[in-house]
Amino acid sequence: MINEPPPPAPPSTPAAKLRQQTPDAASRLGTDPVGLLLLRFSIPSIGGMLLNALYNVVDRIFVGRGVDEIALGGISLVMPLMTLSMAFAMLFGIGAANMISMRMGQGKRNDAENALNHCFFLLIAVGLLTSVLELALLDPLLALLGAQDGSAAIEYARRYYRIILLGQVFFQLSFGLSHCSRAQGFPVMSLLSMVFGAGLNSVLDPIFIFGFGWGVEGAAIATVISQFCAASWILSFSFSRKALIRIRPKTLKPSLGIVKSIAAFGSASALLQFAMSAVQLLINSSMGWYGEAALGVANGGDIALSGMTIINSFTMFILMPVFGINQGAQPVLGFNYGAKKFDRVRRAYFLAVIAATCICTAGFIVTRFFPLFIIRLFVPDGSPALVSVSSFALRTALLVLPLNGFQIVSSNMFAVTGRPKISILLAMLRQIILLVPCILIFGRLWGLNGVITAMPVADAISVCITAVMIFLEFRSPPAGLKSAPR
Repeated sequence: MINEPPPPAPPSTPAAKLRQQTPDAASRLGTDPVGLLLLRFSIPSIGGMLLNALYNVVDRIFVGRGVDEIALGGISLVMPLMTLSMAFAMLFGIGAANMISMRMGQGKRNDAENALNHCFFLLIAVGLLTSVLELALLDPLLALLGAQDGSAAIEYARRYYRIILLGQVFFQLSFGLSHCSRAQGFPVMSLLSMVFGAGLNSVLDPIFIFGFGWGVEGAAIATVISQFCAASWILSFSFSRKALIRIRPKTLKPSLGIVKSIAAFGSASALLQFAMSAVQLLINSSMGWYGEAALGVANGGDIALSGMTIINSFTMFILMPVFGINQGAQPVLGFNYGAKKFDRVRRAYFLAVIAATCICTAGFIVTRFFPLFIIRLFVPDGSPALVSVSSFALRTALLVLPLNGFQIVSSNMFAVTGRPKISILLAMLRQIILLVPCILIFGRLWGLNGVITAMPVADAISVCITAVMIFLEFRSPPAGLKSAPR
């Protein structure tokens, strides 16, 4: 247990003042070697994000194997709504975590704790509100999600998502508060929350789907139970004295200004998720429009949706570790930026880019040599049409995957160092500004193949623009890192 330190003696230097006002677990962010800090924070974060990906990927694997390939398309239909839920969790969870890191770096512990209190209530409110609204409007929402007339996938989507909504508040709390625990210097606590949740989900999925024969409903029930357990774990830590700052509702000082600051700090990550939700909806619709003609089968739209589910699942599994690197770098970047140690900020950024690029390159190599293995993992007896569209999409849509890590880490760097507008611009380049017109134009010209080809084209252009922004940022020290916000 870490107890609060006794009242400090008057410090003689700024460094002494920082050491006395900041708990040891946090102050090491400004003194330990940057590379070791990134390892310490990123490895648990990567593990946590991979486990978080398993919540969805495991569901899809067991649904594809235990139900049928069209059921995969049903899950794909509701992905825009699930991504929307993650956007709210990121808005308040990552926003509060960034604010906590910076305020602790500035020695403002009370402000950091008040940000955590705000985050807790915001996550509960948005989780409950969105669940009630989506349950009330479920059928109209499903009608807008991209399924074509006569689609068999839409009934699978309804049966799956109405159960997921019952546990949405648990997901909000577990995902959002994990970021705040990591920002205090406790990445292992966040990892354990994911371990409990994802591990339980992996055990319950086959029991409910194969053992009880519950189909897509079984996958949804397993996910809700797992998210409840993950939320319970992270809440027990966040309320305990083991945390450096903890949730204490009695000390909450409601402030619209703090809410706005949290939203500003988390806006880049959240807007990226909002954009991903909109693009997922566009892709689903495009798959439905062009799938039947391109594949030459009666249910071509549903099969194209299922193929895209496989591609998205694999991509998620590759990019989640990159997001984990971002999360691991966040307290290092935020603390040192708040403490005005700009050399450490730059070093942390470049190391994070290198690590993210290595992960993305490894994923790219897998798509080149083992595309059929990836497809068979989800649907061992998939139809020829599904294998055909999935193979083409794996090889084409992920052509620029090795450079995606650089794009993601660079966007996050601007957010963590207090410049959300630049971060938002970079995050939105690929997801809306470039990808949407590419899908619309290429789809009209080349149908289903055009929709898939639009993805690497948008990636390549956005990476080039990001590279220019980063070059301008670091061309002369300390470049844009001149002063921290007060």
